[in-house]
Amino acid sequence: MSGFPGRPDNLTDGPRRSYQVRPEELEGAVRDTLSRQVVLARPMGADPAGQAIRRANRIWRRRTAAGVALAAVATVLLSAGMAQLGTETGRGGSAIVVIGDPDPSSRPIPTSVPGPDLSPGTSADMLVSETLVSADGRRLVLPDVGPAERAQLLPSGDGWLVVSTPTAAGRSLWVVQNDGLVQVLLAGAGPIVLAPDSRQVAWRDGSDLLTAGVVGTQLIGAVRTPAPAAAEPVRFVGDSVLVRLDPANAGHTLWRPGAGQLPEAVDQKTLNVYGRLPDGRLVGQISTTDPGRTCLAVLEPARHLNPVHTGCGPELSQDGVGGISADGRWLLVNGSVGTVGGALLVDLLRLGPSTTAVSAGPPMTGAIVWSNEAHASYLDDAGKLVRVDVGRVWAGKPASAVPVPGVPAGDRPVLVANF
Repeated sequence: MSGFPGRPDNLTDGPRRSYQVRPEELEGAVRDTLSRQVVLARPMGADPAGQAIRRANRIWRRRTAAGVALAAVATVLLSAGMAQLGTETGRGGSAIVVIGDPDPSSRPIPTSVPGPDLSPGTSADMLVSETLVSADGRRLVLPDVGPAERAQLLPSGDGWLVVSTPTAAGRSLWVVQNDGLVQVLLAGAGPIVLAPDSRQVAWRDGSDLLTAGVVGTQLIGAVRTPAPAAAEPVRFVGDSVLVRLDPANAGHTLWRPGAGQLPEAVDQKTLNVYGRLPDGRLVGQISTTDPGRTCLAVLEPARHLNPVHTGCGPELSQDGVGGISADGRWLLVNGSVGTVGGALLVDLLRLGPSTTAVSAGPPMTGAIVWSNEAHASYLDDAGKLVRVDVGRVWAGKPASAVPVPGVPAGDRPVLVANF
């Protein structure tokens, strides 16, 4: 294409250039030109290598600064003791927060000092104010644990789960390691129940029920489902959760987390459930056609808590306090025989139309801890310790309460449940 119409680009009158160049001649010319440039060593207007190095240094400095900033933020968060668990499954909701102190230098050092034997002949440990006291007198001070209503041994034996008493802000769940580290797994929750082996926890949160696994100092695999306004978890039955739909009335259902919403099929007779038999069936209190009268019953979980065996006779309290021995034979439950009220001992092998119960001691509160098939411990209304020897009680010698040493005025001790 020419610059002006009708005129060629080459305005000289000389001979036309020849473009007939052989490849070897072109290659030689390029080599010669490059060799001359090397010999002359002319200064370059720009240094590509230097530019690349300087650009890499700038990127490295920016990344280093960002890393330092992130590390500072992480340090601040850890110092504040906050870490968020994995994503919940089920309905979306508020995150579960673990609050703890990761600085081991601030942990209280476990102390083993001489002290009174709180429960000779049993393996019941006890939480007294801010101190965990073992049956052999060892003490571990826990300054970060507030008033508690339940404490339970971890599966590994390396610590405990502790459920707080209800407050205006709700309940809390702590995990306490035997080296003194205390961390909060839940805060501001509704009713909290622990699996007998301490591997799972269920609780109420707003309009939902939740469950999660307990692994070390974390909650994992949280599952959430909507629930009626008055519904609350009662206890674990295997991998399911027994849910009381209305505390003011009879009626429970079994919720299997991960299998959907609460089942529509519910029982309408069960008032309280005291524990699980070795074969998986439950023992509970059911209403009868006689107003105000209740009976004991063996309940079948697979059949919506249908009573398969009943036993009436003793007058049972409706406070729901009770506990079954590990072999499934004995039940401690509050009630009355004649005019004598308090804890009753029932032989579940003799459950029938005229079930017999004997007085076992003063009324029970809190957890009942069976150390073996023949010995149990509990606390009475005044916070005194009662040790039950099945043989003596069945022979007509009820247990008596003894004060717990070292309990501050206005405080109540808590028995540590085992499994």
